[in-house]
Amino acid sequence: MRKALYVVLSIVAAGAIMASMTACGASKADVAAKNLSAEAEAFKIPRRIIFINGITDKYLATVTGYCSVETASSALGGSLEVTCQTRDKQGNLLYKKDYFGLSDNVTYMVEQLDPVSVSTAHYTVIFRPGTIVPDIDANP
Repeated sequence: MRKALYVVLSIVAAGAIMASMTACGASKADVAAKNLSAEAEAFKIPRRIIFINGITDKYLATVTGYCSVETASSALGGSLEVTCQTRDKQGNLLYKKDYFGLSDNVTYMVEQLDPVSVSTAHYTVIFRPGTIVPDIDANP
């Protein structure tokens, strides 16, 4: 019962957030860009991440697949965290995470491989109830 209440409250909160974002008057391009990012981060859009040496103009590495990309920076340079979703031979979902260091002569590019259709009128919010709502046993 409590779990259902948490899910309902989460959905209501998401609706309020979406309504406030729509009221801000974001352009269609802004909405499409946010929705594309949300879909890609949910492993729904194939990407190719290319690492390039800026001095030699040579590719250092390439990652292709349904990948999420996170960046971080420090005084020594930056890093890129790439998490990709794959499947084993039985069709089970598997995840692989790689870290790439960035420097003043190493850069990267993330390319969306396939065009996809996303709404420019509505924001996309992706809920994963298992991560938002804890599993509570109401009958101890």
